[in-house]
Amino acid sequence: MSAPEEPLLCVKDLKTYFYTNKGTIPAVDGVSFSLRKGETLGIVGESGSGKTITSLSILGLVPSPGKIVDGEILFDGEYLLKKSEKEIRGFRGSRMAMIPQDPMTSLNPVYQIGDQIGEPLRLHQRMTGTPLISKVVEMLKLVHIPSPTSRIREYPHQFSGGMKQRAMIAMSISCRPDLLIADEPTTALDVTIQAQILQLLRDLQKDLTTSILFITHDLGVVAGMCARVAVMYAGSIVEQADVYTIFKNPRHPYTRGLIDSVPKLGKAPRRLFTIEGQPPNLLELPKGCHFSPRCSYAEKTCFQEEPPSERIDREHDIRCFRWRDI
Repeated sequence: MSAPEEPLLCVKDLKTYFYTNKGTIPAVDGVSFSLRKGETLGIVGESGSGKTITSLSILGLVPSPGKIVDGEILFDGEYLLKKSEKEIRGFRGSRMAMIPQDPMTSLNPVYQIGDQIGEPLRLHQRMTGTPLISKVVEMLKLVHIPSPTSRIREYPHQFSGGMKQRAMIAMSISCRPDLLIADEPTTALDVTIQAQILQLLRDLQKDLTTSILFITHDLGVVAGMCARVAVMYAGSIVEQADVYTIFKNPRHPYTRGLIDSVPKLGKAPRRLFTIEGQPPNLLELPKGCHFSPRCSYAEKTCFQEEPPSERIDREHDIRCFRWRDI
């Protein structure tokens, strides 16, 4: 019997804090997960839960005054946090790439599309001249942008929102990275274009066998894109399992609340379910379980102690004292 394949990405007890005049903000507080080669892992949660900072930590792009204070990030067996900034830049754009959240502001308005898509190829593969132009045209064809030969000389303002996102995807995959981080890549797009972009990502993953870390708050997107899901709340992962288990048998009250908040097709009209309260201020986190002030299952222990991460089934991890009762 062959040994199980080592994960491409392994994050262990990652802690990324922001040091401000008002105090320390634990934006990412003890996050652990792994991502296999060719797999898509979804990270979901409300705004401010730490999803984007987790991805920026992996890429070595945590903005000031943030700092990674503890943990490990292993990428294809290499410890990224032990590498210099120059070494990380060698990974970033070539073996790891990111599709940003807002394509409208991510492209430089004064540079032609072709120059921007070709930048990773110039930096990491030293491509120039005709081979570079041919490669950029090939990338635009790959993401289904029409008339790519003429489009490479156009500027971002001449592209629609969906085409800008396709251009960002072309830039991200130009060096055929092993890991692609998609940070809410369809948020600014209408529903029809969203569906096209998601299908494009599925096709590209199949063709390139790229691993995708998919960050979103849209559970519908998660159901259609991801093999496994990690649910984040207040800087921590509170539940993690395969996508079928998360939707059919969620055991954390927060995960259940997120799923119940999604409107159901074919159901009789009813008042939409909402999770009571607001996400906590990270400067003043409640004692014990951070979700306890909003949880209908919370008991005395929940307000006093922070629940540990438990393995409750094959690849199903949870942080909750009451999961057996849910």
